Amino acid sequence: MNPKNELLFLALGGSGEIGMNVNLYGTQGKWVMVDCGMTFGDPYYPGIELVLPDLEFIEDRAEDLLGIVLTHGHEDHIGALPYLAGDLGVPLYATPFTAGLIRRKLEEAGLLDEIKLNVIENEGAFDLGPFGFRYVPVAHSILEGNALVIDTPHGRIFHTGDWKLDADPQTGVPASAEQLSAIGDDGILAMVCDSTNVFNDKVSGSEGAVKAGLSEVISAGTGRVLVTTFASNAARLQTLGRIAQETGRKVCVAGRSLNRILTEARATGYLKDFPETVDFDEAMRMPPRELLIIATGGQGEARAALARIAEDNHPLKLDSGDLVVFSSKQIPGNELAIGRVQNALAARKIPIITDRQAEVHVSGHPGKPELAKMYDWIRPEMLVPVHGELRHMAEQARFASAQGIAKVIVQQNGDVVRLAPDGPSIIGNERTGRLVLDGDTIIAADGEAMNERRRIAQRGIIAIAVALDGKGKLAGTPSFSMAGIPIEAEREEFIDECVEAAAGAVRKGARDPEKLREAVRLAVRRTATHWTGKKPVVNVSLMEV
Repeated sequence: MNPKNELLFLALGGSGEIGMNVNLYGTQGKWVMVDCGMTFGDPYYPGIELVLPDLEFIEDRAEDLLGIVLTHGHEDHIGALPYLAGDLGVPLYATPFTAGLIRRKLEEAGLLDEIKLNVIENEGAFDLGPFGFRYVPVAHSILEGNALVIDTPHGRIFHTGDWKLDADPQTGVPASAEQLSAIGDDGILAMVCDSTNVFNDKVSGSEGAVKAGLSEVISAGTGRVLVTTFASNAARLQTLGRIAQETGRKVCVAGRSLNRILTEARATGYLKDFPETVDFDEAMRMPPRELLIIATGGQGEARAALARIAEDNHPLKLDSGDLVVFSSKQIPGNELAIGRVQNALAARKIPIITDRQAEVHVSGHPGKPELAKMYDWIRPEMLVPVHGELRHMAEQARFASAQGIAKVIVQQNGDVVRLAPDGPSIIGNERTGRLVLDGDTIIAADGEAMNERRRIAQRGIIAIAVALDGKGKLAGTPSFSMAGIPIEAEREEFIDECVEAAAGAVRKGARDPEKLREAVRLAVRRTATHWTGKKPVVNVSLMEV
């Protein structure tokens, strides 16, 4: 797949899923990448915390990749860079705050001297081969959210990134309606647009409204108030800092990612009026009514500050006179983890407030009224929904058609879309996939190692070692161990029967080692199935003594 005199679009991540955004544009034999994100593990990936996109397609064409342009600093847009960017060997481009977050990641990975990071001023522009890029500030739940105007020989792209409309932003100055209309006046071939919140028939809401809601809740608190929010939401941090000052509370920050965002925001000129924080020891010496805690862990992460506080396993302590406020949205898939944390708080009689009880959170993504306004301003010839599950993108395609956009296309990861000439149309499909970070190793998400781990997690495992003499006869009793097998009260009897099954398979006399190994495996598994109804993984070792 080599783009010729045409304009191609190819998503390697983020189309058909929430997170892990990777978008490619190709023309005149060259490619550019917009964003390189990751997502978090779930129960389908036992033992895995980070899931990465498989970039094999562009790795095979790395000599034709001109660079990676980053829209903003959320993990689903920049999180894969420390693991995958080194193999691509191309420069990165980002605005100052986003570049600061990336720089820290590269430094931690020992890649700072190997990958060129270009810092582009806010609303700045630059060229990459046949592509021209200009940053357009948009409101989002992180500093320096950006859309991109991408000039190509075949027309101009408006790549929205993650965005919303906010009449009262607490940080930054997003592009105005007049500025966005001016972009539309210049002519837009295709708008590649965020679909995450398309099922919301109302506007997402303003950070200013959240300030009022949080201020009311925190002012009413009679003890300590802990607010958990996304660490990257610097606007929310700004809001909480101002409320703390207005309500006479000191701020204590719990969570490395929060401290990292605060540090980087201040270094790039933001959050200058955020109050000085107190450490854990000082926080616990203060009268409860004078303390506001901002903590990570609103998605139920087991090692985050909130989970540890809820389990009373953290230097910061809460009791029944205190209050926890979830100033964040539940990310789909995290409901059980969040429920565990909330139940732990409830067991200790610590009250909880979420966005269901008060206006303590607004989304960073556009609802249908905001999408309609953006369509009117940009007036694209065609729309390409991205950043969503298939149902989100299909719904945005339907909505855009109803709003008068003549050409829409629903694509998924791997679909090669020709935008021009005569687009949009899907002209091919390339292999995409997922990788997982397992310890320090990156492996295929659908490879044998992960498949084995799932089987072990679901069924348990038995290991049996059989010693044979030079004639292939048993030399002693087989050695047996197991894990995850649902046997409790009659454990010894079960083990004895499994060992006898293995010995019986050996006595039947298969001479070929592989046939003998399989006979032992099946005999032991049949016994385990008879006892438990499960079919565990059975590993057999044959040893000649």
